Amino acid sequence: MPKEIKEKLNFAFWGTPDVASETLETLKENGYLPSLIITSPDKPQGRKMIITPPPVKIWAEKNNIPYLQPEKLDGEFSNKLKSVNYKLFIVVAYGKIIPEDMINMPKLGSINIHYSLLPKYRGASPVESAILNGEEETGVTIQQMEYKMDSGPIIATEKLAIMPEEKAEDLRKRLIKIGSELLIKKLPEIIEGNIKLTPQNENEATYCKKIKKEDGLIDLNDNATKNYNKFRAYAHWPRTYFFVNNRRIIITDASLEDGNFVIKKVLPEGKKEIKYEDFLKSNI
Repeated sequence: MPKEIKEKLNFAFWGTPDVASETLETLKENGYLPSLIITSPDKPQGRKMIITPPPVKIWAEKNNIPYLQPEKLDGEFSNKLKSVNYKLFIVVAYGKIIPEDMINMPKLGSINIHYSLLPKYRGASPVESAILNGEEETGVTIQQMEYKMDSGPIIATEKLAIMPEEKAEDLRKRLIKIGSELLIKKLPEIIEGNIKLTPQNENEATYCKKIKKEDGLIDLNDNATKNYNKFRAYAHWPRTYFFVNNRRIIITDASLEDGNFVIKKVLPEGKKEIKYEDFLKSNI
């Protein structure tokens, strides 16, 4: 696509976590810079609850892109967006439901990268859910956004095999790369209005929830494959854990061997990581 067309693409980017900032970096590398970035407000994080900016805000400041961090997506904010004639909104893991009037505001509407093969795994945790459910395949979908969550017509998809021992964070990195490359590939067609939209089959839609810390609790007597999938899905956060004498024991390393869930290392609450066999000896 000619440079002047890219420069004329007046678009706003909505996103919050690392997955979104990495997509922004790919857009930048390919000559697409947003006119505005919309991200979540700074939040307290960690044990000391230090007020921390989201990765997308850090990216915006580093690249001198104007940004907004609205607390509410209300009428006042809508009017602020209307004051600029944006051609397109690109949304990647923003974290809030965007009102319908804002989704439809730009001339070309709003597009979203979702890390599953829609209509499967609509919702907040598609990467973890695919691993949790023992899927052997997942992928990336670029959709034209509609107000109902992840229900918009499909612009493009790309499939990806899930490796048998792959953890969610590693799978996510591969999906981010594929998703951003697919976006770059499709943007010229989106800008020129040459895209073919494929409606989603509502009968095939499945949903995944936002992950909570308590979801990491594991029953060691449960099915071995189920437990291993849970370990892989939640290895980064919230991690899988069990309790001994009211103490949380986090599983830090595990494998599936001959149909058995084999724990290799654990992190007992308030202590250092140790081999699981040493932990068992210490508790006998």
